[in-house]
Amino acid sequence: MLAAFVSTPSADDPLSVLEVGERPAPEARDGWVVVDVKAASLNHHDLFSLRGVGLPVERMPMTLGCDAAGTDPDGNEVVVHAVITGTPGWSGDETLDPKRSLLSELHQGTLAEQVLVPARNLLPKPADLSFAEAACLPTAWLTAYRMLFVKAGLQPGQTVLVQGASGGVATALIALGRVAGYRMWVTGRSEEKRAAALGLGADQAFETGARLPERVDAVMETVGKATWSHSVKSLKPGGVIVTSGATTGFDPSAELNRVFFTQLRILGSTMGTRTELEQLAQLCATTGLRPQIDVEMPLADARDGFERMLEGRTNGKIVFTV
Repeated sequence: MLAAFVSTPSADDPLSVLEVGERPAPEARDGWVVVDVKAASLNHHDLFSLRGVGLPVERMPMTLGCDAAGTDPDGNEVVVHAVITGTPGWSGDETLDPKRSLLSELHQGTLAEQVLVPARNLLPKPADLSFAEAACLPTAWLTAYRMLFVKAGLQPGQTVLVQGASGGVATALIALGRVAGYRMWVTGRSEEKRAAALGLGADQAFETGARLPERVDAVMETVGKATWSHSVKSLKPGGVIVTSGATTGFDPSAELNRVFFTQLRILGSTMGTRTELEQLAQLCATTGLRPQIDVEMPLADARDGFERMLEGRTNGKIVFTV
């Protein structure tokens, strides 16, 4: 089967180790089913995998990808929940399982014509969502949903700053925050990215690092080192930073003096549960909200999509179709 995969990592030149070619087709086993992939979306996680972050060479070759929508063996249209529990008999929040993993970490990923997943990780695809739209939900949109509605503890009317205006999680945060009644502010590196965020429903857009008109109730962080100081300085006393990624680096100055003096809260957030993914899908179905898709392209052209993400030429999700 056709797949996008990595056989050896490269920290400095990730695109040089991306392979698009034939891989063995999966076979069903007890409790696991083969899904025929119709659409799969790209995430920064996939670039990290090419660099070998969280994916040691002994697990390679590894098919990349966390997100997919397709059909199960009975022909049902399904969405794949990417969080795979590893503790036998685990119940409750899957993201808290110490042995959890995402597809493409221990188990082959979704950027392929087929993917093998636990049967419990499938949920029905809402009929109103296309396969491409549904494939955007399990990682970026689910991450944004959990950050806003599970972790942040916000009320409608409060102000939220999203650092970075154009990535998959950022565009999901803007769209979800808008339908929830939050005042959504964003930062972006270019006028084009800021204008696109305003088009998605952001109330105001600012240059990266700009002084804001007032301090905010919450900051949604996926950028990391490049924006962390600005995030800390932008919060009201008692405000909250919810962080789910660090695409520019994991090691900013903590600025603990500001954290304790203004009594800030810093919360980590990772992916979401199967139940939260069901709630997100239902929210999209009932409100008409849809993921912002930057571009759809055939899986055979996956290298072009990876290049767009690596160069930051995105405004929403990159989706590969099969």
